[in-house]
Amino acid sequence: MIAYSPDCEAPTMFEHFFSILHKGGLVMWPLLALSLVSVTLSFERGLYWIRQNGPASKRGFVKLMEAFRRGDRSHVEALCETSDTVYSRVALSLLHDGASDAVAVGAVEAERIHMDRFMATLSTIITAAPMLGILGTVTGIITSFDLLSGGQAMVDPRAVSGGISEALVATASGLVVALISLFPFMGYGAQRENTLGRLETMIAVAQLTLGATPPPRGMSPREKPVTDTTRQVEQPPREVGVPG
Repeated sequence: MIAYSPDCEAPTMFEHFFSILHKGGLVMWPLLALSLVSVTLSFERGLYWIRQNGPASKRGFVKLMEAFRRGDRSHVEALCETSDTVYSRVALSLLHDGASDAVAVGAVEAERIHMDRFMATLSTIITAAPMLGILGTVTGIITSFDLLSGGQAMVDPRAVSGGISEALVATASGLVVALISLFPFMGYGAQRENTLGRLETMIAVAQLTLGATPPPRGMSPREKPVTDTTRQVEQPPREVGVPG
């Protein structure tokens, strides 16, 4: 039994953390780098989606839909000027360039680049982290078998358990890194699909109420274009005896 000595200080959190890194072997360092990248990108994506689909942004989307249903160009532009979300940017494109399919696809694809930012990196981390953990498992088992097959009559059990510990710690660490990346990745993917669904609804309503033709050049979207059928030009009366 090991007697407790009051002079022995408990290991600090950092000492315990670096002890785990040492037990897991060399693959722990790339796993640590992947975990830092994953947390940083997940935080950045979280801030982005809070700005796009937060409570204020959802209320703004509802107001935009109401303005589009009424065909009120001036109200749509006023709402877009007070917010900077994916919905307001696509709405401005539809308002200025017309709600045609080509304009709608171009506006959505321009926003899709921002919505898909860093998603491929998170997907790669989800795939690579367990594989690095399995690599650590293989190297730990190889270390243990090397000790057992060394030809010595007596092998220190602690040396053999070190290889097994390396295998288990590396496997567990790889799974943890993959899991902390998986949940944000799935959540942000769901946000992306919901946003695209709202944009499709907004585009359909805009095409019904505003039409696919943009306003005449030089005319503000706040002004309603006047068609030829409503424009009446008063002709001066002809004088009698004067040929037309």
